[in-house]
Amino acid sequence: MAPGRKAKAQREGLEAIEARIGHAFADRELLARALTHPSALNGPDKREKSYQRLEFLGDRVLGLAVSDMLFQSMPQEDEGALSRRLSDLVRAETCADIAARLDLGAGVRVGPTESQAAVGRRAGVLADLCEAVIGAIYLDAGWGAAQAFVARNWQDRLAAGAPVQRDAKSALQEWAQGRGLATPVYRVVERSGPDHAPVFTMAVTIPGLPDGMGQGAAKRQAEIGAATAVLVREGVWPAAEEKA
Repeated sequence: MAPGRKAKAQREGLEAIEARIGHAFADRELLARALTHPSALNGPDKREKSYQRLEFLGDRVLGLAVSDMLFQSMPQEDEGALSRRLSDLVRAETCADIAARLDLGAGVRVGPTESQAAVGRRAGVLADLCEAVIGAIYLDAGWGAAQAFVARNWQDRLAAGAPVQRDAKSALQEWAQGRGLATPVYRVVERSGPDHAPVFTMAVTIPGLPDGMGQGAAKRQAEIGAATAVLVREGVWPAAEEKA
């Protein structure tokens, strides 16, 4: 594709994403960076110019925005219940679902050795894109714009008020403490895959019990898998929850 046509296609692609997310960027380069997978870059500045740093910022902005929504809308809930709802609303799976609904994966920029369509469907990448876009909106237009984006996309989930399942790590710790067992300890067993798409294998150890094992694209995801494996094995959770 000729440079001029390529630039036009990229601009039109970013404009389409702006329409879906409901925010027109004053600095569209921020949106482009929020959609740039690390595989698209080389050199020491790949973290700065990919979505990774924006993802870090967006995660914190999302947490504050959802915390404020919960605090304002649920005055009857104590801090424990609010914390559990917050964990459910900001977890990677929720972010990935919202990113998929906004079709953020269609705009992800990848390196020549990656498939754009395949990368854009990965749950871990979608979660990262969602948080990076929030970070980009915050930098582009401030707290109000970022908060408005979160409110538009999270309000229905918050309003549904569905019972919140404890996350696997919290559930395992509570179960262990309730039986007088030591606090679960997590450790990295293996890290494989390229830098831009790592796979972590984690083990959770509780003295007196066999270890639980889990894998994921992030350490926390693998830790949740390991905790879930123990909960299912010990009959605390039914097997159907192993994929939750």
